[in-house]
Amino acid sequence: MRILPPLAALLLLATNLPAQPKQTREQKVLEDRKKVEADGFWIYNDLQKGFAEAKKTGKPMIVIFRCIPCVECVKLDDDLVNQDQRVRPLLEKFVCVRVVSTNGLDLSLFQYDYDQSFATFFLNADGTIYGRYGTRSHRTSWADDVSIDGLAQALQGALDLHAKYPQNKDALAAKRGPAPEVPSPEQFPALKGKYGATITYEANVVQSCIHCHQVGEAQKSFYRAKTEAIPENLLFLFPHPKNLGLILDPKQKATVLRVEKGTAADVAGFQTGDQLLTLQDQPLLSLADVQWVLHHAPSGANSLKAGVLRDKKPIDVTMKLPDGWRKGEDISWRTSTWSLRRMSTGGMVIDPATADERSKAGAPADGAALRVRFVGQFGPHATAKQAGFLAGDVITAYDGKTDIKHETDLLSYAVTQKKVGDKVAIDFYRNGKKMTLSIPMQE
Repeated sequence: MRILPPLAALLLLATNLPAQPKQTREQKVLEDRKKVEADGFWIYNDLQKGFAEAKKTGKPMIVIFRCIPCVECVKLDDDLVNQDQRVRPLLEKFVCVRVVSTNGLDLSLFQYDYDQSFATFFLNADGTIYGRYGTRSHRTSWADDVSIDGLAQALQGALDLHAKYPQNKDALAAKRGPAPEVPSPEQFPALKGKYGATITYEANVVQSCIHCHQVGEAQKSFYRAKTEAIPENLLFLFPHPKNLGLILDPKQKATVLRVEKGTAADVAGFQTGDQLLTLQDQPLLSLADVQWVLHHAPSGANSLKAGVLRDKKPIDVTMKLPDGWRKGEDISWRTSTWSLRRMSTGGMVIDPATADERSKAGAPADGAALRVRFVGQFGPHATAKQAGFLAGDVITAYDGKTDIKHETDLLSYAVTQKKVGDKVAIDFYRNGKKMTLSIPMQE
């Protein structure tokens, strides 16, 4: 009998073991609650208890929003729950609160990029925000934007701000945003009557939960239902500094990793190694804090002022904002973009057509062209399907516009220039034939 080497034997054994059943979304949430409550380090889904504890102890708070069924940022989250030794000594200086739903959330306080599945706030017990942490600019990848090391630096930065409080209260005031459209998510018209102010653990916990991205979708629907254009800062929300050529190091606290040549950041004079201490006079703890300032830059603003530490010396850097700088943001990765596709394309997902895809469809070799990558199958997202569109169609004109090169541009045009009920004609090619079909603009 041939004896297998130990490693080969283990591999053979592993391949013959029965497959472990995947956890349902419901099981993931319940298991997470069980694990966190058993550990006892984090206050679970109880913000009022967290604020009361912070007032009693004088500690700052860390509040982490984590959408459990979503898998993005899961490694970072697991490291936190397992009390990574780089952050555990710092976390012990905070009142730690873990929130897994936005039901009943105070939207006047907790404003962030709702397309994130992992977002962090550092706060005083009186509701003053020291900073935010957590971002991603891709549907599944997060390593370029967050890290445990970066979180540790943000934690220490929040502790430093807390030690100086309340003398620095005025400098922190702008970290809270304007009044929201409604006080809490379940009061948005798109969510009202479907969800309560709390989630239910007894049954259908996932169905009772308002996910972060649903808040962003409800915000957009709020304006759409009133036949108003969706505001630009809700379409191109929380702009990433990389769109201005500023690449920040995810392992550092708002520190420049590199500057792309010829960009606004390059023209401003930013350099590798610069630490951004402030932006528009707001103290910075992370890339998310930078995005907060960019998100709230007035529409007419043409420059931003940064306080920078370079070679241990403080200097000021002013960055001019080019025209249309927000619209350089690619929004196709965002979960909330699905609602824009319902409104604008009847549920189609589109991307730039390659030369081969143009040729296969019989479309012209030059000019803008978008390929239909996916056609929705259910409900309002099946509107394009019902109209007759198929995956593989190559679009060359949308509402008469022949210069739309990206899905983001198409979605932006549709929800700012067209109203609910308008019919939009779409020219496309299929099997060498030019065709035109129309779809209605939807809420």
